Amino acid sequence: MSGKVYLVGGGPGDAGLLTCKGKWLLDRADVVVYDALVGDAVLAMIPPETRRINVGKRSGNHTCSQNEINHILLDEALQGNTVVRLQGGDPFLFGRGGEEAALLSEHGVAFEVVPGVTSALSAPAYAGIPVTHRDLSASVHIYTAHRKAGTALGLDYPTLARLGGTLVFLMGISALPELCRGLLDAGMDGDTPAAVVHRGTTAAQDKVISTLARLPEDAREMTAPSIILVGPVCALSETLSWAERRPLFGLRFLVTRPRRRGSQLTERLRALGGEVVELPAISTDLLPGANLDALWESQWLVFTSPSGVELFFDLLRTRSLDVRRLAHLKIAALGQGTADRLAGFGLLADLVPPTYDADSLGLALAGQLQTGDRVFLARAREGSAALVERLAAVPGVEVVDRAIYETVAVPPVLDPLPLLDGRTWPVFTSASTVRSFAKMTGAEHLNGVHALCIGPQTADQAKKYGMEVKIAAASTIDALVDSALSLSRD
Repeated sequence: MSGKVYLVGGGPGDAGLLTCKGKWLLDRADVVVYDALVGDAVLAMIPPETRRINVGKRSGNHTCSQNEINHILLDEALQGNTVVRLQGGDPFLFGRGGEEAALLSEHGVAFEVVPGVTSALSAPAYAGIPVTHRDLSASVHIYTAHRKAGTALGLDYPTLARLGGTLVFLMGISALPELCRGLLDAGMDGDTPAAVVHRGTTAAQDKVISTLARLPEDAREMTAPSIILVGPVCALSETLSWAERRPLFGLRFLVTRPRRRGSQLTERLRALGGEVVELPAISTDLLPGANLDALWESQWLVFTSPSGVELFFDLLRTRSLDVRRLAHLKIAALGQGTADRLAGFGLLADLVPPTYDADSLGLALAGQLQTGDRVFLARAREGSAALVERLAAVPGVEVVDRAIYETVAVPPVLDPLPLLDGRTWPVFTSASTVRSFAKMTGAEHLNGVHALCIGPQTADQAKKYGMEVKIAAASTIDALVDSALSLSRD
């Protein structure tokens, strides 16, 4: 029995512009066959266990020919797989979706087309250029300006010059001088507003607003992928510009938290205009054999991380226990984030130290303990020894250090090294995320890489790899976001 192929438009790069159906299919695919122009943040959404096939094509550098891509889709479907063919933009707008669908149809393989947000409309929108406007442009015309080396574009310039409206040219930055000259020679006014938008909707977005006559000179530094626009609406860019006015515009963040913990930080950074790639460096896995017997005779229960809270309650559920068994306990939490996660389960922490590190928690808790108390630490297998040492020094107090979960390095969903340019900041919330991220890169040193860190211990680990760090004022998501905002002010 054959499988099915979904030709999915991945959008222009901004992960928020991937359609809901596209995301739903990525979560359920057996294999994803993807292009070079699919955004990094979209690629990072592919589940780590899903098989990936890179068939990326860039100018002069084709991983696979189109015929090979067509047959990869066919062969994967004939093996019974659910295949997502993920393309940048829309698969039926200057993509090869029609050719791919034709071969599948010829062999009786079921397929669906999931349209995507095209850069022809979204990149101008992010640059403050509406491609239609009641007073300026009643139509939009989209062309490919791609050409083979040594050949002319073959466009009907006299017709283009008479069309009016807005002209949008994709894949044509290398032919920009020829394109503008052709329109001018066909009689188009040299003062007609024109623009180039580079990598629209991403942190690398850049634009040049000019005129048809001056655009080749003004945009000479622009490279692919870029789109070219010609028409009166280009003059609205300065007035209608919005994307670059967001506080985190131009910055990209690699969120390295475990996948189950990263969404809040990701949402906050994206809402402020940052480009976010979720690149989990670790996972936190429950240890099902964890022994809770000593908990029931303890006086204090201590959590050192939000993950520890979540996994503790997962463990209770696996044992068919509920929160009523905890009624006799006082609870201490390391950090406001841990306390907030605890509150989500209906429990308020009795103790949260003013400084969010293990030694401060131990010092604050030691002042609350009485002779004969037992303290139960529900934490990671790799927990800091400083906390145990501080509590064990209190006379007459028993400390039960119980590992209920372990932190495990995970394989990278993307290679981080190509992402580490001057606009990119990895975000670390623990020393273990730093170590695992460094392992992902395969580099012994990450000199010159800038990183956001949630606390001094995390920052110290990043510095060991040569990273330049900015430390959040407190170990909270709010403080991390404030640190990110300060980058745009520096």
